[in-house]
Formats: sequence, C-alpha cells, structure tokens
Amino acid sequence: MDPFLEYKQAMTRRHFFGRSACGLGAAALGSCLNPSLFANDLAAGASGMGTQGMMPAYHHAPKAKRVIWLFMADGPSQLDLWDYKPKLGEYFDKDLPESVRAGQRITTMTSGQARFPVAPSIFKFAQHGQHGAWVSELLPHLAGTVDDMCIVKSMNTDAINHDPAITFITTGSEIPGRPSLGAWLSYGIGSPNDDLPSFVVLISRLAQGGSTQALFSRMWAAGFLPTKHAGVSMRSSGDPVLYLSNPPGVSSDMRRQMLDGLSELNQQRLAEVGDPEISARIAQYEMAYRMQTSVPELADISKEPKHVLDMYGPEVNQPGSFAYNCLQARRLAERGVRFTQVFLR
Repeated sequence: MDPFLEYKQAMTRRHFFGRSACGLGAAALGSCLNPSLFANDLAAGASGMGTQGMMPAYHHAPKAKRVIWLFMADGPSQLDLWDYKPKLGEYFDKDLPESVRAGQRITTMTSGQARFPVAPSIFKFAQHGQHGAWVSELLPHLAGTVDDMCIVKSMNTDAINHDPAITFITTGSEIPGRPSLGAWLSYGIGSPNDDLPSFVVLISRLAQGGSTQALFSRMWAAGFLPTKHAGVSMRSSGDPVLYLSNPPGVSSDMRRQMLDGLSELNQQRLAEVGDPEISARIAQYEMAYRMQTSVPELADISKEPKHVLDMYGPEVNQPGSFAYNCLQARRLAERGVRFTQVFLR
C-alpha cells in the first residue's frame, strides 16, 4: 500500500485520541527507563493506601503482601483429603439417587457403566486443631497446621471434565477468554519490583513415567486486559525466560541501543494508531532487559543453606520438579513478585 495513503487512512477518531494520549505514553516509557522519575509521587502513594496498579487505593488495609498459589492438577479428590462425608458409608454400593445427579450428563470415562454405585473414601479421617477440622491420613503434615489454614468447601462448578474445571478455578469462567486471577492482581495493584514481573508461572513435571494433565496458557493469560499483565512462564532448562540472553556477538550496550531505537519506532506507531498493545509491548521489552540481571541471580540456589533445601525434599535440586519450583516461588516472593502460580501436572 502507498505509505501516504496508509497514513491518511490512519487519521481517524482513534488516531485523534492516540495523539492526545501520546504524552501519557512518553511519561510511561520514561517511568520504565528511569523509575526514580516520579519518586516523590511513588513515595507519597506508598506512605498512604496507594497501589502501583489501576486501583487508586485498597478497599481495606491489606494483610497479605504476596500470593503463592500451588495448583496440583489432577490431584486426589477432595473427598479423600478435606471433605469428610461419613454418611457415604451408609450408601455404599447403592445407586446414586437421581435427586443428587439431577440429570447431569456423565463423563466419557463413565459412559459405559451399567450403574453408578456410591462409595466412601477408603482413607481414614481424624479431627485436628482447635476447631476440629477433618483431615485424611494422606495429609499428616498439613493436619498439624489446620489452625493457620482456611479450607473452602462451598465452591462448586457444573464442569465435569478437567480442562473447563481448571479454566473455571483459574479465571472464574469455564469459557476461555477471561483474565486469570494473577492478571487481575497485576492490573489492579501492580508490582513493587521493577525488575521482575508481577505475575510469574512455574510449571512442574511429574517424575519420569508419570502421566500428565494438559495445561493451557489461557489459565494464566490476561484475557481482555493489557497483555503485560499475563503470567510470565519461567522454564526449567536453558534461559528461564525465552530470549533472555543476548545473541552471540551482541553486548548489553548494543542491546540497550537496539531497544531504544525500537522504542522510538513503537512510540511513532502508537501516536499514529493509538493501539494500547503497543504501550504494553514497550513495557514488556523494558522488563525483559531488566530481567537480564535479576533472573540469573534468582535461579542460582547454590547459596541456599542445606537445612533449608532439605525442607523441600530430595528433588529440590532437579530443575522443573515441584520441590524446585516451590523453592523458586519462595525466592520470587522474597524479591517482591506479587503473585506466583506453581502448577503440577
């Protein structure tokens, strides 16, 4: 297409508002390049109830500063862990009443069954803590900490398969496309650390030979929010984040010059079309550059004391294991990452 015609067609209502917002985009870029640019404003916000995100203030004084969400996909049923149902023993081998099923469709795995008998858990339960929480014998260590836990039993969903159920619990909807919980927190309250993302995802693998549950990036995606709020998935081998290292022959100074030139081009395009995704891309490039120094230090666990490593179990030294990622989640939290989600599949 003729470049002059293309530019003329870009002179639209969106273009007008894009031009109007150009100053805001430049200010945002300046904040990325020089975090101390608005230091006085940030200090004022930190001293009150301000946030680093879109929310001007918290609804109430927060107690939690960071979140580590351990999500074990395809784990044991809640009926074998926390949700004690002693009455099920009385209905053992009796058909599931239609009043309970209420016409709900059945899964493919059970579609060939002639009947649907009721069965209780095969594991023993006991009460623990001051409030007498019921916990199965499968969780002997967690049973000793129930007074520090909140066990939610009221959540339910119509989903009968893993994928829509996992999508529901991570995004609040069985239908893909909604922002994940970590993305909402990133959008709303931002991150106190300028050198690491506000939302990080660590995907763990089972021991060799174990079957895995499929996980899709929509479970930590930003949905309709700006893409910079999506979870950053860190890898267990090679660069923790793709393209984190400079290509052979490219120095850090050269990388900085390349990013500066690219930012200028992106700013020009932002002024022409007003696409907010361009602002998000500028911020992502700057974050990637700053992560070049913060991530290698994060991944180095050689200075962790032996007695601490022992607390995570024998697999803690195996990158990609659940134990290793739990350790990394703690290290991320210590460095100010607001939300870390550890998946086991």
